[in-house]
Order: sequence, then structure tokens, then C-alpha cells
Amino acid sequence: NTPEPSRYSGVMSWLITYDHKRIAILYLVAVLGWFAVGMFLGLLMRIELMAPGPTIMTAQIYNAFFTMHGVVMIFLFVIPAMPAVFGNFFLPIQLGARDVFFPRINLLSFYLYFLGGFIALLSLFSRGPPDTGWTFYVPFSISTRTDVTASVFAVFIIGMSSILTGLNFITTIHRMRIPGMKWTQMPLFVWSIYATSWVQVLATPILAITFLLVIVERFLHIGLFDPAMGGDPLLYQHLFWMYSHPAVYIMILPAMGIISEIVPVFSRKAIFGYKAIVASSLGIASVGSLVWAHHMFVSGMSDTSVLVFSLLTYLVAVPSAVKVFSWVSTMYKGSIEVTPPLYLALCFIFLFTVGGLTGLVLGSAGTNMHVHDTYFVVAHFHFVMFGGAAVGFFAGLHYWWPKIFGRMYDFRRANTGITVFVTGFMLHYVPMFVMGMKGMPRRAFDYLPEFEAGSRLAGLGAVLMVIGLIVMLGN
Repeated sequence: NTPEPSRYSGVMSWLITYDHKRIAILYLVAVLGWFAVGMFLGLLMRIELMAPGPTIMTAQIYNAFFTMHGVVMIFLFVIPAMPAVFGNFFLPIQLGARDVFFPRINLLSFYLYFLGGFIALLSLFSRGPPDTGWTFYVPFSISTRTDVTASVFAVFIIGMSSILTGLNFITTIHRMRIPGMKWTQMPLFVWSIYATSWVQVLATPILAITFLLVIVERFLHIGLFDPAMGGDPLLYQHLFWMYSHPAVYIMILPAMGIISEIVPVFSRKAIFGYKAIVASSLGIASVGSLVWAHHMFVSGMSDTSVLVFSLLTYLVAVPSAVKVFSWVSTMYKGSIEVTPPLYLALCFIFLFTVGGLTGLVLGSAGTNMHVHDTYFVVAHFHFVMFGGAAVGFFAGLHYWWPKIFGRMYDFRRANTGITVFVTGFMLHYVPMFVMGMKGMPRRAFDYLPEFEAGSRLAGLGAVLMVIGLIVMLGN
């Protein structure tokens, strides 16, 4: 199944290549580029929010930046980063295969990803940048005159790339393991990619179809989601979160696989509870696909629905706790060497645990009613996605950098960047928990004076966090 080596040279040998390693590096360059864009948009928003009232941008520009920050960070960075970069590079190596099963489709996946990102960027400079937020909630997204269609179509194309990547990895794992490698002998990173790929293949089509329906609604006005025409906005919410909550596990499962690789190496011990970690990965992927409506407790669902989704939300916390227990048990009495990859892994365990425990506050209907759509949700979301998935990505980048490029980075500079980044992270997001408990609404361009101190502190944390990221990634 491996095509002949590319006959091209120079730049063309990279742009038309079937080599899984080169495609992984192409993804890495693109992913880090999009991360820089998303980080810049986020920093500008936090600077704007450091003081009440308009300071460096108008409300319309803020809404556009808010939307694109979400689209870029979620659909162009966190979801594709670890499967596309580390999955492409290391999955065949860890399985003993020459390449992925469908090398040509692998290259097609990259170009679909690139095309989707390009269209998303164009929408920012169109006649009216989208102002709906990354969730594109109806009925606003079907009535606003901004260029929502381009953004939604961009995410649709990126979704096609995600589906093809997932299919490729599933087939590779089933068909291209080295002879004699049993399922219970696969590395834990491979297991995490396997669980992630099933979620990609089964959940992403729901989002793709939903976004196509939004485009149809905007042009043909068929009344599927528009309450003025007898449509149901809650139908859109169900369809959107039916993908977007499993997408959280597309983001976090590969990070967990990376941590499961790093912890035993720098503890000089075999992983504790291999089969438990494998089972927890599959459990997170399966049960995590059934909890989407905990985003909708205040939407008017029946009490029975609230009870069921709240219970499932608590159940999905169990396999995550199993992983944390296994990592900590692996380090127990180990010969630990705190290198930058392990330092980041330890940061991941702490930040993800905080994100998971605050997720239980949101999973309980009683407390959810109080903090729904407040900055508490923003803080929880970023502790899981940024403190979890993105820090896991950075850990993998430090762990596998010498393998990918044959060069070592400076450990002292890496540790300095990580320390500054995590300090800024805590200073940025912890005040949001407090502001959320006090009722500060999220997605708002302005706020009451009583929230100024917390917003100013969060803004300073954002600046510190960006400085740490620049030091770490520059190194």
C-alpha cells in the first residue's frame, strides 16, 4: 500500500509527498501557525477586557475576534494537532509499519485541512466577519448578515479532513501491525489514537451535516431551525453538541496517550495498570459520546433528561480518574528525572485534574443553573482544553522533538518558558472562576465595574502566558 517515493525535489518534494513523516511535519508547521493566530486574537481580546468600555476595538470587532479565536483554536489547532502530527509520525513507527494504510488519502487530508483553514481566514477579511461565536448558535447564525456561511463551510471541510484521518488510522492499526503484535502489546499512545479515531469517524459527520443545514437555512429558509417558521433551535443545539462534546475527547485522548508514554520513561518504570488505561481510553470514547446535553441543562429539557445526562457526566469522570491514578502510581518509588517533557506532563496532570473537578460542578444540574454561561465555564473549558490538551501537545513536542528533527533544545530555557507559561495560565484563568461564581457573563464585550479587578488580573496573566509560550516555542 506504500506508493513509490516522490520523484520531485526541493519544495515540491514536500508539497507532493506520501511519506507519513513529511506529512506530519507539514501538519506541525500549519498547526503552530494557526496556534499563533489564535493566540494573537485571544491576547487582543484580553487586553480589550482589562478595562470596562471600548479600549482598543469596537464590539463588532470583538465579536469577530471571539468567533475566529474559537474556530481557529478548536478546529484548526486542538482537534487536529496531536492525531495529525504525532499520530502521523509515530503511529506507523510504533506499529512497525512502513506508512499509514492510505498514504494518498493522508496527503488529501492535509490539503483539506489547509483549504478549510484558508477559507476560515478569508471569512475574517470578508464584507462582514462572523460574529456568532464558534458555536454558530441559531437563530442568530441564520439571520446575521455577516459571512457565517464561509466560516461554517470552512469547518465542514476541516471535518472531512478529520474523518479521513480517523479512517486511515483505524485501518492502519487493524491491518498493518507488525506480525506477532497483539492488541495487548500495542503502545498506549496507539490505543489513544485508536479510541480518538473512532470518535472522529462516528461523531464528525453529525457536525458536518448540521453545518450544511445551517447553510441551507441561510439560503433557502426552509425553517428547520428558525422558530419564526416553526423550526426548533434546540434541535441545532442537540446536533451541535452531539459532535462537540465527543470532540473534547478527540482533543484530550491523544494528550493522555502522550502522558502515558512520557511518565514511565522518566520514572524508569513500566506503566502501572496498562489494561486499566486501555479500558479507560475506550470508556472515555464511548461514554463521552453520550453526555452532550449537559451543555443544555437550562434549555428547558425534562427533569428525567437532566438526571440521565448528569449521571453520565459523573460516570465519564471515572475513567479519567483511573488514568490519573495510573500515572501517579507509575511515578511512585520511580527513579524520576524531571526533564521538560515530564515537567509538562506534571503540569498536565494538575491542570487537567482542576478542569475535570470543575467539570463536575457543571455536570451537576443544581450548580450548573448558577454558573451556566458565566466565566466559570470559560475557566473550566480552558483548564481542560488549554491546560490539558494543549499542554499535552507541548509535552509531546518536547518529548519527540529530538526524534523528529535530530536536534536537542536547551533544557534550562524550556523549563523557564514552561514555568512562566503555567504561572501566567493560573493568573489568567483562576480569577475567572471567582468572577463566574459572582455572575459575570461570558461572551460579553463589556462588564460591570465590580469585575474590573479580576479582568485586569486575567489580562496580566494572559500577557505573562504569551511571553512563556514565546520562550518555550522559540527554544
